[in-house]
Amino acid sequence: MNVKVIGAGLAGSEAAWQLASRGIDVTLYEMKPRKMTPAHHSPYFAELVCSNSLRGDRLENAVGLLKEELRRCGSLIMACADATRVEAGGCLAVDREGFARLVTEKIRNHPRITVVEQELTEVPEGPVIIATGPLTSDALSQAIGRYFGETGYLHFFDAAAPLVTADSIDMEKAWWQSRYDRGTPDYINCALDAQQYRAFMEALTTAQEAEVHGFEDKNVFEGCMPVEVMARRGYDTLRFGPLKPVGLTDPATGKEPYAVVQLRQDNAAKSVFNLVGFQTHLKFGEQKRVFSMIPALAGAEFVRYGVMHQNTFLQSPRLLDRYYADRRNPLVAFAGQMTGVEGYVESTASGLLAAVAMAAKVTGKALPDFPKATAIGALALYISDENVENFQPMNVNFSIIQGLDVRIRKKAEKNLAIANRALGIIDELVATGI
Repeated sequence: MNVKVIGAGLAGSEAAWQLASRGIDVTLYEMKPRKMTPAHHSPYFAELVCSNSLRGDRLENAVGLLKEELRRCGSLIMACADATRVEAGGCLAVDREGFARLVTEKIRNHPRITVVEQELTEVPEGPVIIATGPLTSDALSQAIGRYFGETGYLHFFDAAAPLVTADSIDMEKAWWQSRYDRGTPDYINCALDAQQYRAFMEALTTAQEAEVHGFEDKNVFEGCMPVEVMARRGYDTLRFGPLKPVGLTDPATGKEPYAVVQLRQDNAAKSVFNLVGFQTHLKFGEQKRVFSMIPALAGAEFVRYGVMHQNTFLQSPRLLDRYYADRRNPLVAFAGQMTGVEGYVESTASGLLAAVAMAAKVTGKALPDFPKATAIGALALYISDENVENFQPMNVNFSIIQGLDVRIRKKAEKNLAIANRALGIIDELVATGI
């Protein structure tokens, strides 16, 4: 039996690996490098087109729980992320290129995975997992629309942050520190005083935006809100968001700054840093002008400017079941952000579950039961819940995971108890040979 996987992003790479690890031959179709989208910059699989951070890594954080569940399920993406980790305080961030290169090597060297560099323009017959991501090509997007009857898609806009070189940052006006001094000092902090912040806000809210067909503020996903869109919501919005100064002390004054821009390393060599929370769709020249108003970045060299792109996702509650499969045809499944899960780790989880379920289907085994008490199961149940109104992309969070039967007042303790229960369930599932 051969299963086709379409797309070698995070979800597709994970799906191909999980299927092959279960002794199933996989044909993995990927249109790169023959055809690239404006958001892609490398020929490697599992390219991280936005941030290089996979977010929090503590179990009290829902995405930290999801990562640990994936690790225990033998996730390729998590293994490669852990192997290419760079310092980022309490977050799991990776060397962007090193991570993608390692995933690519693992996939290409697996004896049961055949990679075909080709763009598919029709939905193939099953068994197939379609994981072409939010940047699905126009031809395949239209084909999926036809497959579901032209009513299956919604869309929102996503944005990526700029990258600057480390040696162009003025460290006389910046300092190393992690918020609240948690862990090691892994972030470069660039302070602005009240006057500098006021001038920056004026420039940011009046800067010229790039033309993006169909763009409106209301169509932007909250988790990837362009910084200029946030700024338009109010003068202090950024000071309570990506520029919040709490937990930081400017060594030049010994006090908490008025506002702070944080930079996080983007590669293992610490030669490139990204502006945390500075997703944008300003014109490139405007990005250079406005972001150079940050004192420590006055002479910054931008190696990549922020970009904006339209992400497309399915109206999954109507179309997909808890295994990310077409309700009408269980041998045609989808995975990744196109299903409405939002985020790198969430996309990986959807690819893993879709593949584990597909493996069971083609080998005649019982379908795995990832319950709502697990992060993996809760995500799948969210995107397939027919009672969800106004379906929107969702990051994993404790509100969608089944609560406890006992009351625990402290949030961190409650979340940790939920996490420990979830990991116990995952361990039992793994022991049964899912």
